[in-house]
Amino acid sequence: MLVSVLSFSVTHVCVKYLSHIPFFELVFFRSLISFVLTFWAIKRSKLSLWGKNRKGLFFRGFAGTLALCGYFYTIQEIPLATAVKIQYLSPMTTLIIASLFLKEKALPIQWFFFLFAFIGVLFVKGLDHSVALVPFGIGLLSAVGSGIAYNLVRHLRKSEHELVIVFYFPLVTLPLLFPFTWIYWVTPNGEDWGFIILLGLFTQIAQVFMTKSYKMEQASKVSIVNYLGIAIAALVGWFGFSEEVTMTSLFGMAVIFLSVIGNTWIGLKTEKRRV
Repeated sequence: MLVSVLSFSVTHVCVKYLSHIPFFELVFFRSLISFVLTFWAIKRSKLSLWGKNRKGLFFRGFAGTLALCGYFYTIQEIPLATAVKIQYLSPMTTLIIASLFLKEKALPIQWFFFLFAFIGVLFVKGLDHSVALVPFGIGLLSAVGSGIAYNLVRHLRKSEHELVIVFYFPLVTLPLLFPFTWIYWVTPNGEDWGFIILLGLFTQIAQVFMTKSYKMEQASKVSIVNYLGIAIAALVGWFGFSEEVTMTSLFGMAVIFLSVIGNTWIGLKTEKRRV
């Protein structure tokens, strides 16, 4: 999950830089690259392209498509840190959905660590009152869509290979977004193509490792690691773009890291007791 979070951090920069290109066109390009890479990997591994639980795979791809479209939209329309922060409600939605539908019960102290981590997120960047209601609402829906998609990965973990799960994302996305991309096409320039390739490659890495993590462990153990992304974004802004990092932000980062470490420790301790 940490590899996934780091890879998604690269995609945030790419999407923000490419704000002059419609978000659905970027999702289409990202899906096209993913389609080629995953198709090649599945054929090389001699796996079935279509999987066993096709209905579950389709809904995972559909939920992921809506979530990613909403996320790219908010990144382009509002400040990056605020868009990322809204998206990081997804660990909470993931945990709630897992508790309700997959019966993956988290310990009370794990709920505390999730709440503690979210408070840390608020300290890192605070509340941005300039954000319009529509982008904020779409960002919230994107976070819910991500939570649904992550739990569908957990649901499919026993019957499907992670590459097949990832493959269904572009399989659903490409036909859905092709009409919009065709009608509202914006031609990328030379430099844009480089960022588009980076966007596709790093999103593919992020998706594969995220899918692996949700197949291997309960949502309560891995989804909280997503909160590290907001701290990473703040540090990248500090070192790479000379953005201000206040003592309040540093305090929030410390809270996030402590929450992730605490939740991981509790998860490991619980696993040892079961063994």
